[in-house]
Amino acid sequence: MLTHILSERSAQYLLLEDKYSAHNYHPLPVVLEKGKGVFLYDVDSKRYYDFLSGYSAVNQGHCHPKIIETFINQTQKLTLTSRAFHNNLFGEFAEFITQYFGYDKVLPMNTGVEAVETAIKLARRWGYTNKGIGENKVKIIVCADNFHGRTSTVISFSTDPGSYDRFGPYMPGFEIVEYNNLHAIEVAFQDKNVAAILVEPIQGEAGVVVPDDGYLQGIRNLCNEYNVLFLADEIQTGLCRTGKLLACDHENVRPDILILGKALSGGTMPVSCVLCDNAIMMNIKPGEHGSTYGGNPLACAVTVTSLKVLREEKMAENAAAMGILLRAELNKLQSPFIKTIRGKGLLNAIVIEHVNKDAAWDLCLALKENGLLAKPTHGDKIRFAPPLIINAEQIKECVGIINESLKILF
Repeated sequence: MLTHILSERSAQYLLLEDKYSAHNYHPLPVVLEKGKGVFLYDVDSKRYYDFLSGYSAVNQGHCHPKIIETFINQTQKLTLTSRAFHNNLFGEFAEFITQYFGYDKVLPMNTGVEAVETAIKLARRWGYTNKGIGENKVKIIVCADNFHGRTSTVISFSTDPGSYDRFGPYMPGFEIVEYNNLHAIEVAFQDKNVAAILVEPIQGEAGVVVPDDGYLQGIRNLCNEYNVLFLADEIQTGLCRTGKLLACDHENVRPDILILGKALSGGTMPVSCVLCDNAIMMNIKPGEHGSTYGGNPLACAVTVTSLKVLREEKMAENAAAMGILLRAELNKLQSPFIKTIRGKGLLNAIVIEHVNKDAAWDLCLALKENGLLAKPTHGDKIRFAPPLIINAEQIKECVGIINESLKILF
């Protein structure tokens, strides 16, 4: 394994984390203290290209001036009321975001997995109220190799032992089918108790697995035919990351329930939401679901600005163009250590040829040394997902860093 030397200052921060924090992450050994645009800076003032973007939470770039201005201004007025009372921003936020995405209603939460849980509850209630499924019989179809978060419910339908092992007993009511397999979905839909299917348009945590063209439209058609709700988890793939506002837009597919998070706040705070139409949303009554922080004034103000920035600065268009360039430049390297290059827009991944079991980790350490931050997933895959404001010159410089770093695998 590649050896690594930390500065005394960085080492001290790592020692504090190791002693006082739960060991539920295995971070790259870098201690960051500042971010601006596509760059991050560590405690020793070394600059890095950010090729993870907070798992796509920082699509607009670090500390985007318009988002930070809104954040600061609102913190000086009002940050939290809870939904026990009305505030002057929530209604305007609800109007803006529903019109932005084209749905009747929004239900705001905080973290991505809270939004997934919310969507599951909405789908189950719809199954009982609208589809007439018998009590406690509702089933939701999910895909193998999914990642929708780590709550007890969500890990119940994970196929990753690292997520579910020894955390049981598990929540019933889910059936797992193969991803990118329309036939498997249609077979599952034969069960009259199926109320919904939950899908990532591109599987991010699995290593940016892009399904065949027509897969999303095929799901939409099957849902229409069998009266099943299409739940799209666009927490990582949405908000211009793949070169469209939503990844579902590549096939002109409208989910019945749209799940969003991450870049809704431009990386400033946890904000998520679920969007759907009245026939689904209005089955939830007062007291049946909620969140102390969901829809707080600060989140409302920041989210509106964050969404405006995406559109005004044409970040979807830039993501599409820079994604094409990134994949083309990576292909030019013709490295024997890159087995696969895949992605859409600026959600990309490479699969590393197995020189040894630590090859992807070693490469990420080398990338860090050379000024680029990325992180392996599932052992041999590395996501390349920079902020959507990156330009062509920077893309080419980053591919140069990747090329130089690959030399450690020789």
